[in-house]
Amino acid sequence: MVEWIVTDGLTDYRAAEAWMEARVAAISAGMADECIWLLEHPPLYTAGTSARPEHLTDPARFPVHETRRGGQYTYHGPGQRVAYVMLDVAARGRDVRCFVRQLEDWVIATLGQFNVTGEIRAGRVGVWVQRPEKPPQPDGTPAEDKIAAIGIRLRKWISFHGISINVEPDLGHFSGIVPCGISDHGVTSLVDLGLPVSMADVDVALHASFDQVFGRPARRCAAS
Repeated sequence: MVEWIVTDGLTDYRAAEAWMEARVAAISAGMADECIWLLEHPPLYTAGTSARPEHLTDPARFPVHETRRGGQYTYHGPGQRVAYVMLDVAARGRDVRCFVRQLEDWVIATLGQFNVTGEIRAGRVGVWVQRPEKPPQPDGTPAEDKIAAIGIRLRKWISFHGISINVEPDLGHFSGIVPCGISDHGVTSLVDLGLPVSMADVDVALHASFDQVFGRPARRCAAS
């Protein structure tokens, strides 16, 4: 079974990392269920293992946390649903690339419940939406904005870290970094796209889409 935990308020980033570390160890030891943890963080930047110093353009703006997840610089903050994913990848085929694609598909299926078409792009991490109302790209293709980020780490084939979906964050807060190393595209959110979506709405959609993508039953837990 997969345990779902929803934490209200804002969760300290280092405290969340420590909790994930402990839970991953317990899952690996067979002492705890797999887990999806839904939360929000106070405004901060995280640096993944591929982060480049020059992509932190405003280091004094918010706390910066170095982390050993994959990826580059990412923003987390209020109005963004973070889903930390502690799953047994060994039991799910031992295929890391396939697992990442499942995470992308999970985000896309979740966005689809709000009639938003999320897409992935070669060479660009995360999930993207087309913005035909904006000026096109230099090559004439429609403008695209990032709506969700993905970054994971594995320990003994148990995943942690995970995904983040922009529900209604302050999009100006992304300007202190080059998000995921991509400077020629913007960021957006569900509310920025004109959808009056709440965090609770997104949680319901995430839960409903999980079984569709991962194919295993999930058990919902009360908010902590």
